[in-house]
Amino acid sequence: MRLKHTPQRTCIACRQKSDKRELTRIVRTPEGAVIVDATGRQAGRGAYLCNRESCWDRATRTPLLERALRAPIAADERLALAAHRPEPPQIASS
Repeated sequence: MRLKHTPQRTCIACRQKSDKRELTRIVRTPEGAVIVDATGRQAGRGAYLCNRESCWDRATRTPLLERALRAPIAADERLALAAHRPEPPQIASS
């Protein structure tokens, strides 16, 4: 029996490899807009981030994401990306 191939991608912040479906794709569209690609299939240059809060902080606060997408990112686009940041894990109180 043949195993199904699962695509692997690397988080641009922590450099950890994971399944493509576990990462969030950020894309620079051909028009130049920078958006979160929920489908993972939108046309344009893409970069992947894992769901760790530290990776999202690093990608949105440093030029790391601009370098990966090869385009400057406007302030309003940075705010829109920050809105997609994963929530920190909830600690159950006893």
